Amino acid sequence: MKKHINGYLFAALLLVLSACKVSKDVQVPNQQLPTSYRSATVTDTASIARLPWKSFFTETTLQNLIDSAITRNNDLQIAVKNIEAAELTYKQSKLGYLPAVGVNVTATTNRPSDNSLNGLSLNQFLGSKHIEDYTAAANISWEADIWGKIRSRKAAALASYLQTEEARKAIQTQIVASVSQGYYNLLMLDAQLAVARKNLRLNDSTLRIVRLQFNAGQVTSLAVQQTEAQQLAAARLIPQFEQDITIQENALSILAGKLPAAVIRSQTLDAVPVSPVLSAGLPSTLLSLRPDVRSAELDVARTNAEVGVTKAQLYPSLTITAQGGVNSFRASNWFNIPASLFGTVAGGLTQPLFQRGQLKTQYELARVEREKSIIQFRQQVLVAVGEVSDALVRLDKLNQQQAIIANRAQTLRQATGNASLLFKNGMANYLEVITAQSNVLQSELELAAIKKAQLDATVDLYRSVGGGWR
Repeated sequence: MKKHINGYLFAALLLVLSACKVSKDVQVPNQQLPTSYRSATVTDTASIARLPWKSFFTETTLQNLIDSAITRNNDLQIAVKNIEAAELTYKQSKLGYLPAVGVNVTATTNRPSDNSLNGLSLNQFLGSKHIEDYTAAANISWEADIWGKIRSRKAAALASYLQTEEARKAIQTQIVASVSQGYYNLLMLDAQLAVARKNLRLNDSTLRIVRLQFNAGQVTSLAVQQTEAQQLAAARLIPQFEQDITIQENALSILAGKLPAAVIRSQTLDAVPVSPVLSAGLPSTLLSLRPDVRSAELDVARTNAEVGVTKAQLYPSLTITAQGGVNSFRASNWFNIPASLFGTVAGGLTQPLFQRGQLKTQYELARVEREKSIIQFRQQVLVAVGEVSDALVRLDKLNQQQAIIANRAQTLRQATGNASLLFKNGMANYLEVITAQSNVLQSELELAAIKKAQLDATVDLYRSVGGGWR
């Protein structure tokens, strides 16, 4: 009965010690975020980050490009493989509480010297000059998690696994943003190419009239030369835009995991709507919606667990080992049961004393890494809030600029038409015409660029609040 009581006390002691943890968890710092973003004109708790990307980007061609990129992009596929590797590590860490079991089968023979004590004894008692030994045994080794070392390793593996998932989400949000912005850039280049070709036709018409006037002696050769120069300036833009279109198509193809090829467009830049009001939600939602912020938060948990592991290594470790099987010095009696059965159980307490400061240094380094992760988390939150505020102010001010530039472009179109009519009727000179044509060209190119900038700001806002991975 006393032996049973001692066994129960020993088991209870192990359970109590296993509940011990030598390091204290450090909580994620409270950032005390504001109730709204600095540049927010509308405060709404519903964030566009919760919208799936297919609901945010409704154009079919763009959806197909994004879907292909998510499926085939090589960076995203690497991130998925990282998740698989981290998941395997985490599954292995959950087995840390289980004992290690091994099987050992050995057969040995030993022939001692005839003049040795073993040789004389062997010859005297067994009448043999050699001795054989046959063993088949199972070995079990189990370490009691006295100071929470195994528990901390499991927590670190879990945090690393979750970080890889957040990394995949972050890559996907970036891919969604890059594909959509690349597609909008393609639409802008299409619009600018159309503007350049239209302006070139106007310049050709003006040049024909100026040449007729020169042949009639109404203008000098200077007028012809200046008009030709204006026409060449407009013509130069066409191959430039065609080059940029091909380069952008190649970039989109590579993002989608394909060889460079043409990209089919089903709409024009003017047909793409710009949402007048987009809700960024509350700054506090970034902690749960933005993958990079979540990853930084998980890094604090990971480094905190590493501190627990390194601190536990400074304390004694209790290891229990057991071995059992069959043993015989004759092969014929090897499996003669129960005579050949044997078994041993041992418990060992190991306390590291002097290892040239390695364990202490590892612990201090782990603490430093934990402090670094806390600082990096704070910085990541600041960056996230700043990116949302930047996107909001860009969207607001670009809307104002677009209205101004649209009015200017409309005024210049009217001025160009009037200048052409006056020139044909001899009431305006060629300089007024080519100046008006040059101004309207730049204005319409700028109008296309500002529309693309508005769409980019919309995408930036969607990405910066954590949208794109759903």
